[in-house]
Amino acid sequence: MDGDHFNVLKSDKNGEYWWRLVAANGKIIATSGETYKDYQYTVNMCGRVRSLSSDTPIYNKTGETH
Repeated sequence: MDGDHFNVLKSDKNGEYWWRLVAANGKIIATSGETYKDYQYTVNMCGRVRSLSSDTPIYNKTGETH
């Protein structure tokens, strides 16, 4: 798989689905942080993350001025 992409996986613990975002270099850069009962809902959540990424603001919570 070339480029950034989402993987949808199924949990061994509870049989629910979750996603992870993988960079082009193969490094995991984000995960869903929770599991979902429905596969299609999980795919929809990937789409939601993808749609937010370009317009989502970045807030500096470090206390530093840059």
